[in-house]
Amino acid sequence: MKAKQIISYAILLLLVPAAIVLGFLIFGSGGFIYSILAVSVLVCAAFFLSFEKSSHKSGVILILAVMVALSVASRFIPYVNPMSALIIITAMYFGAQAGFITGAMSALVSNFFFSQGPWTPFQMFAWGTIGFIAGLLCKPLKKSKILLALFGAFSGIVFSLFMDVLTVLWQDGYFNASRYLAVLYTALPFTALYAVTNTVFLLLLSRPIGNKLDRIKTKYGL
Repeated sequence: MKAKQIISYAILLLLVPAAIVLGFLIFGSGGFIYSILAVSVLVCAAFFLSFEKSSHKSGVILILAVMVALSVASRFIPYVNPMSALIIITAMYFGAQAGFITGAMSALVSNFFFSQGPWTPFQMFAWGTIGFIAGLLCKPLKKSKILLALFGAFSGIVFSLFMDVLTVLWQDGYFNASRYLAVLYTALPFTALYAVTNTVFLLLLSRPIGNKLDRIKTKYGL
């Protein structure tokens, strides 16, 4: 791994969650705007660090902007949510950093329509992390439909685990393990539904969208 890649990963996996936790501890749930700003700056810094000398930077940014727009639009579909699937597919073809920024920015932009709040930085990190992991596992996910389906279910569970942390912090002001377990139990039907819909959308969309992204990468040398 190159030094810049290590720094980029450290920013995404260490500084971003640290900014969210510190923002909550210092400002409480009412200071979410500071956490959103900090997370946005850190995510963009980590992404642009990896493209500092890339002559194709603008092309990649354009594609990611389109995928963020599609992810945001997909969140308007009632009862189901293809957003995670689109984030994962983007990460599979453009890498871990691209997956993180697509997930984080999709959460941020979509909440301008669904309302911003203390949940926004948690959603940014949750969807960003799902994209990041998908980028790291891109090769096996492309080769195996079974692994892709399992990852779809896994991403639904991971998202719920992240968001239930916010539920506990919001209610108690600190992390209460017993309440967290109770919240997890209560949310089981929603977690299961999210895991299933993620899997279905991934299996339906990975090939048609992935093929188009692959052609774009090849045609423009991205």
